[in-house]
Formats: sequence, structure tokens, C-alpha cells
Amino acid sequence: MYITSGTSALLRRASHSSSSRTGKRVFSSLSKKPASPSPNSNSSHSVGNQQTRSLSYFSAARWSHGVDWKSPASLASQIRISSAFSDTLLHRKIATMASENAFKGIFTSLPKPGGGEFGKFYSLPALNDPRIDKLPYSIRILLESAIRNCDGFQVTKADVEKIIDWEKTSPNQVEIPFKPARVLLQDFTGVPVVVDLACMRNAMNKLGGDSDKINPLVPVDLVIDHSVQVDIARTENAVHENQKLEFERNKERFAFLKWGSNAFQNMLVVPPGSGIVHQVNLEYLARVVFNNEGLLYPDSVVGTDSHTTMIDGLGVAGWGVGGIEAEAAMLGQPMSMVLPGVVGFKLSGKLLDGVTATDLVLTVTQILRKHGVVGKFVEFYGAGVGEISLADRATIANMSPEYGATMGFFPVDKVTLQYLKLTGRSDETVSMIEAYLRANNMFVDYSEPQQERVYSSYLHLDLGDVVPCVSGPKRPHDRVPLKDMKDDWHSCLDSKVGFKGFAVPKETQEKVVKFLFKGEEPAELKHGSVVIAAITSCTNTSNPSVMLGAGLVAKKACELGLKVKPWVKTSLAPGSGVATKYLQESGLQKYLNEQGFNIVGYGCTTCIGNSGDLEKTVGDAITENDIVAAAVLSGNRNFEGRVHPLTRANYLASPPLVVAYAIAGTVNIDFDKEPIGVSKDGKDVYFRDIWPSNEEVAEVVQNNVLPEMFKSTYKAITTGNPVWNELAVAAEKLYSWDPTSTYIHEPPYFEGMTMDPPGPHGVKDAYCLLNFGNSITTDHISPAGSINRDSPAAKYLMERGVDSRQFNSYGSRRGNDEIMARGTFANIRILNKLLNGEVGPKTIHIPSGEKLTVFDAAMVTLSLSLSQKYKSAGQDTIILAGDEYGSGSSRDWAAKGPMLLGVKAVIAKSFERIHRSNLVGMGIVPLCFKSGEDADTLGLTGHERYTIDLPSSVSDLRPGQDITVKTDTGKQFTCTVRFDTEVELAYFNHGGILQYVIRQLAAKQ
Repeated sequence: MYITSGTSALLRRASHSSSSRTGKRVFSSLSKKPASPSPNSNSSHSVGNQQTRSLSYFSAARWSHGVDWKSPASLASQIRISSAFSDTLLHRKIATMASENAFKGIFTSLPKPGGGEFGKFYSLPALNDPRIDKLPYSIRILLESAIRNCDGFQVTKADVEKIIDWEKTSPNQVEIPFKPARVLLQDFTGVPVVVDLACMRNAMNKLGGDSDKINPLVPVDLVIDHSVQVDIARTENAVHENQKLEFERNKERFAFLKWGSNAFQNMLVVPPGSGIVHQVNLEYLARVVFNNEGLLYPDSVVGTDSHTTMIDGLGVAGWGVGGIEAEAAMLGQPMSMVLPGVVGFKLSGKLLDGVTATDLVLTVTQILRKHGVVGKFVEFYGAGVGEISLADRATIANMSPEYGATMGFFPVDKVTLQYLKLTGRSDETVSMIEAYLRANNMFVDYSEPQQERVYSSYLHLDLGDVVPCVSGPKRPHDRVPLKDMKDDWHSCLDSKVGFKGFAVPKETQEKVVKFLFKGEEPAELKHGSVVIAAITSCTNTSNPSVMLGAGLVAKKACELGLKVKPWVKTSLAPGSGVATKYLQESGLQKYLNEQGFNIVGYGCTTCIGNSGDLEKTVGDAITENDIVAAAVLSGNRNFEGRVHPLTRANYLASPPLVVAYAIAGTVNIDFDKEPIGVSKDGKDVYFRDIWPSNEEVAEVVQNNVLPEMFKSTYKAITTGNPVWNELAVAAEKLYSWDPTSTYIHEPPYFEGMTMDPPGPHGVKDAYCLLNFGNSITTDHISPAGSINRDSPAAKYLMERGVDSRQFNSYGSRRGNDEIMARGTFANIRILNKLLNGEVGPKTIHIPSGEKLTVFDAAMVTLSLSLSQKYKSAGQDTIILAGDEYGSGSSRDWAAKGPMLLGVKAVIAKSFERIHRSNLVGMGIVPLCFKSGEDADTLGLTGHERYTIDLPSSVSDLRPGQDITVKTDTGKQFTCTVRFDTEVELAYFNHGGILQYVIRQLAAKQ
């Protein structure tokens, strides 16, 4: 997705500026607003040291659920609400907006059943256009946004017409603007966002502008959930001990975020220990329909975590973007996006007994991955949708990044309304939501005949065809039916190293390694032995059926006398305190504890690589004997090197299956034929003996998941915890950077910046820094896990007196560009073709032939023998890659890091959607080989030098233009430049999206 501040034509004019005078003239025209009848409607109002803008997006009613525990009063200490907005001014603003809007004729009242009105809204049925009736529900949300924001400047009537005519326009990749209602952050991606905002304030000052213009203009919610690690497990005090370590490691980061929540308007920070961002969003933050002092419109959100899509299960349009796009959206920039195609996915039938939501989502992921849905919306429909719970829908929507879609959308229906009531939304709020969505033809009622909708393509799944399964060992879309798991495992051992292979010689496949666990207890490991079993991740821990199902498995196992071996690192990290409450209420948590699944914290933990260390004797047994050890987790990502450096095989599974595999102790098992263990009376126990029926699960869910649990949990969430509340932070609006900090550092993005855009840059005689194959993920490019002690980042930290025990993770240090640049391409499992099969974070420095770390090859070092490395020598570098470059998490450092290493272009077969956008945002040129071609077919080895001639004027560039790439060996080939919109060309012209935004805001003065 991409961001713009106006129409394409205006942006082209802005991007063409070549002098300070011309630039100021163009920016002046860009900053003009339509005339307003209200003299105050576009002014800034001083409130102490604050400035607030009269935007309909924020008001005194920051929360719109209409119940005390979500009132502004309860959040007063967490979010700044301007007193400058009186009710009169807000109502006047709504009236002013309607009078300026080209569609003011359809601005109408929504009556309450008992008299009065809920508010006013833009009515889609009032357009009387039959094309709208056939639009997918997800597209109707884009349409409503365009109509509501249509001012003839940022959004035009022509944009609205493109969306109405979606059936004809979407195949043509037309560009439209979209203004999300809010922005969602988590702390790994949120810290660099706040760092960038703080840095942008400094840059604005240096340009002579008003630094207070750098302020979020839409609601921003930041949930701290990515910092907790599983240092302590299998003990009753694990939560307390892990949270204590979390604060010790991250005190500086947390203080910085707390500073940001005070320094920036419209920013709420949910303290650590509260839950996983997407579950908090689902259960608490989501509005479904906004009611901002009488103006009604659908909730929509973009987030800096790719699994923001989980909220699509609630009927809220949401998807992941990079941090740099989110920053621009916060600052009031509409998003410029290609109007997507929509895949209609029909569900019918019911899930069979014993089949979980996780089995369903892994099946859906495989189907959609095969179909090809990158850059598209997926909309689920059909009678089968009404048969699955809201939590199951959220599980499916959550894994949109894994199947490649922008969204996996479930329109609001009666099941949605029931969930809203369950999670504590008031009856009046739910009534308003239903009335608005029905009135605007955005509500699905499966008890009524359905209006036929048009989709770009169609898929169908009978839920009765779904079988229990897992995915792995290295990718989430490599689904394995449970009945085939043993055979698939042996195939992986036999196959050559790859996504489905480990190349273990036949004669060593049955090797048994015996050792003393903790030096005391006899233990053994084999290939496939489970050493990590984690109930973790937003995908599953928000779903009561699979969480309580895991508890039932543990209970049955305990009653039969089965127990997980002590050398298996087991953990349970619920997505919110609600899960803890219903596990305790049901009496099932005690059985999970007996199996070692004690609660370790409230956050993402193992799913993002925060799995903590394995016990030393276990780690030594693995490394010294080259054991292919396994992790089984209820997560959404299992890329190699992500979960833990020592688990080469990583399988995604439902929480009940995680418990079952932990008890079995191996993935090398046929659950249908082989016993999972021996009971206390000496009898074989099989998988079927501990697996609960759907009826058992439904009963325990019905009796133990209660509305009061949600209300009490989220009433307390805004008060934080004592350690958070005691963090002292400065009150200054400009951040005081500490040059000695190893967590927060002012990045160099705006050094030497002037008001003049630098213009496009080509690539001249560039060396290849890295030559990759397919499926290089953002975990490969910018790892989030532990910092290896032999890495450049570790060297940097040790030089500054940081002990190795305090290294923390790369993810926790994303606020420091020095460390993140050194951590770029530092994944220990990365495979670079320049190394001829050697795995690891190194490359060949082409001019000298030396094998170096990627950072050392790219940057200056103190060693004289390395004094002529690429960046120090002023030499451009490029990267060659295969399919799906940048897949995985929406990680902006995967673009920022290469930019800081001097990478000018990436030439790949294909790009993941968000990552390609992030590359553009950081000024790196993304190019795609032509269909049927890649580096191998073209005979490129990476030892060539590459020249990419781009026009010197952006006016001579167009989206999707073909460019000739030349090499010093005489080979040349044609690539498509992946600037996909006019807006992206403007960003490239300015040197990046942040530079573009700063120049625009500075010029508005």
C-alpha cells in the first residue's frame, strides 16, 4: 500500500520541482485547502504547548464503545485529549464537511428505534447505482471512505467512480486514495516509528519549520507485546520473572515509548504485560463502526505488523503496512493504493469432529497460496461462514500474510454482533453498529436470500473436507495432513537441503544421543525430537476453542499418567488476560501447568523468536551431534532460523496438537498407529485417548468464556502496572538524544536535507552484494531474534561495554540504526549463492575476493586490509534475488538496513507486497526480471558489475516502466521497474517517503 497527499497530477507536479523557488511554489499549491464556511475549521488552536487540528478523525470521544471502562476518563493518563474541541465546534465541523463534500446529497440521518438518531452518515443506497449492489463488501468500505473524504483535492469524484466501477477498473490496476480511520503499532515496529517521528521533528526544525506539525492526526494505538522472552519456563513464577527481565532489558525503550505517548497527540500506549496487539485490537480497540460525535463511518486500520489482518475477521478492514507508510498515514497523508481484485472464497458445510480452526486456516493458506492472491483482497462468503465462530474467522484472517493476500475479510453478521456483546461492548453500541451497517448495505444476514456479488475469481471449500494437519518444517504453507506426518518427516530427512529437506544420511537417521539433562537426569535426543513446544502467537491464543481444547488434552493426559519430558521447553503465552481467566475458571490451567505449560507472559514470545535459551545440556547435545531438533508451536511463522537457532525443523500446529506433540516428544510419529505414551497402569495410550470431541470443547467454552472477563481485563489494562507507572520521562516535545545509548539513536536519514528534492538516481557499475534464491524473508534480511556473539552487532555492543547477557534481541534494538545496520542480513541460516552452498551471514567482496560478513563487505572497518570496501569506496551495490523476496513480517528495517549499507537496487523475480513498498519508501529501486527469466537463466553469477540507467527527470519515468540493465561482461537484460504508482515516483524523486512528507509539511508554512 502507498501513501499520497493528493491526486496523481498534483503529485507529479510536486515531484518535478527542481529548484527551491519552484518547489516552494508547488508545495504552496499542494497545501491549499478548499474554502470553508467556518473561519476556524482549518486553524490551529494552542492548548498549552499543544497544537490540535480540526479533523473529524479525533475528538473528545476518543473511544466509541459507549461504556464506562472505555471512556476518555479512564484513559486520561494514557492519551492526550484536546480541550479545544467543544461539542459545538465538532458538530459544526461535521456540517462543514458535508457542505464541502461533492456527495453532500447522500449525507443522511440514522434514526434510533426508540426515537432520536445515532448520527449522520453517507448513504451508499442513496446513490441508486446498481453497480454498488454487486460490489464485494470489502470494496464498499473503500467506497464509503472515498465518498466521505471526497473534497476534490485529496479525493476526487473520479476516484469514487473508479471504485463504483470496480468490476471494470480493478483489472486495470487503477490507483485510488484511501484514508484509514486509525493506525495500530506494536513495540518492535513502534519504537522505530516513534524514533523516526522524533527525528522528523528535528529535521523540521533545521528546515525552519514548526516541529509540532509532526503529530499523529488520526488515532494511534501502540501495544507493547514483542519484548517479553521465555527466559523462565515451567514454573509458577515464570510470568513475574520474565516480566522483571523484560523491564530490565527494555527500560530505556519503554521510557522512550512513554515519552512518545506524552509528546505526541492522539497516541495511546498499552503497557507491557497486557496482551498481544492483535488480540487487544480484536477484543478492545476495534470500533467496527466509528461514531465521532455524530459522524458515523466504518472502522478501518493499517498496522505496522503484517498480522493486523486478524481484525478482518471482525468485519473491520485492516492490513499491514511498513512503519514508514504508517508514519505518513499518521501525519494525515491518504494512502494511494492499487484498487485490488477480490477473490471470493465460498465456504460450505461444517467442520468434522476433532478438526480445529488451526487445521482450517492451514488448509485455507495452502489453497490460497496455490491460487495466487498477492495484492488482492480475499472475501469469505457462503453458508459455511455462518457455521464458524468469530474467533475461527479471526484465525483465518490473521494468516492473510501467509497466503499472500492484503486482507482475508469476513463481513459483519449476527455472529459478529454476538462476539461484540461477549467482549463487553454495550447493547447500545452494538445496536448502533447493526443499524448503520444494515442501512448502508454492509451487513450480511445468512437467514435471508443473498444478493449475488461479483468477484475477480472464485474458490470453494467444503469445511467437511478439512482434516487435522500441521505445516512445516520451514514454511507456513507447506501443509502436512496429520496422518502423513511420519512419512513426510522421513522424506524431509532424505531430501536435499531445502524447504522440505535436511539431507541427513540414511545411516545416521536413527542416531540416538544420550546425555544428562542439567548434568543430572538421563535424557536422549533423536532427529525429530521436540525440544520446544509453545502455545503462542496471536493466531491461536485469541481463540477459546483451541486454548481450552489444549487444556482438555492436558487434563486427559494427566489423568492417564502421561507427562512431558523435562528437557522439552514448554510455554504458554496467552494473547490477553481474558484467556488466563477462562483457563483458570474452567480448572484446566492446573493440568497445563502439570504438563509444563505454565503461563510465561503476555506477548508474542516463541512465534517471533523470543523463545529464550535452551538448557545448556540440551543445546550442546544438538550442536555436538548435528541433531535436527524440532519445535512445535501454535504460531503463524516457522521460517528457518526464526523460532530458535537450534531448531531446524519447526511445525505450526493447533494448541491441542502442541500439547500432544510435547507429550509424544517427537514429530517422528504416526498418531493413528503408534502410542503417544504409556499410562500409569502400563497400558499404551494413543492420540485418540487424549483428544477431546467438539462437543466437549463447545461445552467448556460455553460455560467459561464470559463477558465479565473481558470487561474486568480491559478496565485494568489502561492503568498499566507499577513498574510501568513508575517510569519517569521528560516532558519536552523534542527528544534529547543520548549518544551513548545502544537502544535509541538518532538515524541519519535527514542529514544534509534541503527543500530541494534530489531527483531520481540510477546505478553505475554496481557490485553485487548478495545473490539469493527464492523465498528470502524479512527474517533473513533483518532478523528479530537473538544477537549472535560473533556478529558485527555483538562487536559494536561489546565495544560499548554491553555484556553478552544484556545483548537482548535485534527486535528490541530497532530504535538504534547502528545496531540494525550491522544486523542486516545477519541471519545464521541465510543462503547466499556467492558462497557456493555455505550457509551463514557472509558474502564475497567481489573486488578483493575476500569472504566477509555482509556488514564488513558493505561498510568501512578499521582494518587496513578492509579499507576499500564498497561504501567507503563510494561504490554502488545491488542485490539479486528469486521469487517472493521480502516475504514474512512487515519489517521496515528490512528496507532501512540495506539502504544504510548502500544498496541502490534489488533485482528479483517477485516481491512481497509490503516489502516492495518499503524499498521504495527508503529510496531503493525494486526491479523485476521478465517472466521466465531470473539470474540463473540469464547466466548471471553475481560477479558482474551492473549499470541501471534511469532518466534524470522523474517526469520521464512512469509506473511499471521497462528498463535495460547492463553488465560489464556485455550481457544486458530488460527489467520492470516496480514503482507501481505515480505517488511512489514522487517518493523516489524526494529520496524517500519521509523526506517527501517533511518537505510538504515544511512548505505549508
